[in-house]
Amino acid sequence: DSALIDYDYIMKLIARFTGQPPRKQKISREQLIGLLAGNARFLDEREDMIEYINTLTEGKGLDEQAIRKGYERFKAEKNARELAVIAEKHGLSPDALQGFIDSILSRRVFDPDALTELLRPLGLGWKVRGPKGVGADG
Repeated sequence: DSALIDYDYIMKLIARFTGQPPRKQKISREQLIGLLAGNARFLDEREDMIEYINTLTEGKGLDEQAIRKGYERFKAEKNARELAVIAEKHGLSPDALQGFIDSILSRRVFDPDALTELLRPLGLGWKVRGPKGVGADG
């Protein structure tokens, strides 16, 4: 309990997990998942990390750098899939939606004019967008 469990420590443990043959492992997949599940530090990323750990092969021998790159790639691919589902649900271009999101995140300011431009191909006015759940919590 007194040990500092941070992102770097978890990445090292994951690398150790993949680096050893299943019979010689010092930490198991279940122990890694339990460590994440019981730690409040990873509340925002817990699900992603657990999903990533479940994709890894025991004994594959990945080093910490490969684990970090693999996790970042895993998150990016998952986010792209989720964005594509949202875009399809609302009849939007995934690229246009990603551009809209990137703009908001980089500026940290919501731009209602950019939302209007994003939704222009749908032909929805602001009165219609709210009830349809487009551009407002949905």
